[in-house]
Amino acid sequence: MDSSHKRHLLKTITWRVVATIDTMLLSWLISGDPMVGVQIGIFEVVTKMLLYYVHERVWFKINISKDGLNLNSRKRHILKTISYRFFGTLDTIIIAWIITGNPLTGLKIGVVEVVTKMLLYYLHERVWYRIPYGIETRNSHGELS
Repeated sequence: MDSSHKRHLLKTITWRVVATIDTMLLSWLISGDPMVGVQIGIFEVVTKMLLYYVHERVWFKINISKDGLNLNSRKRHILKTISYRFFGTLDTIIIAWIITGNPLTGLKIGVVEVVTKMLLYYLHERVWYRIPYGIETRNSHGELS
């Protein structure tokens, strides 16, 4: 396994820890039942890790620097945040609906999570951008060399 795969796996794990805690707390607060929060959080560990890893690999292969969005661009991180949140929120809504049996509860959890997760994901991306583990070097434009 090359170092970029190791990096993406480690990013996947660190993000999942942060995100699962957030999901559990939000689900508990919205449903009023701590066990609902635990159930949703546990189920999401599997679905979201797979989703995150695939998302990370796709974005790693996208070359949008020719459009002015080089790798160190905050715009790239914002676009990446929005795309991941779209799929992540859809996943959360469906899981919460299945576990609670109530589509409105699933929707409430998903809507609140949009705000908290986008902020947390953006911060996670910015931290990982500063960590060189698993990547070659970046030139002055933030592109891998």
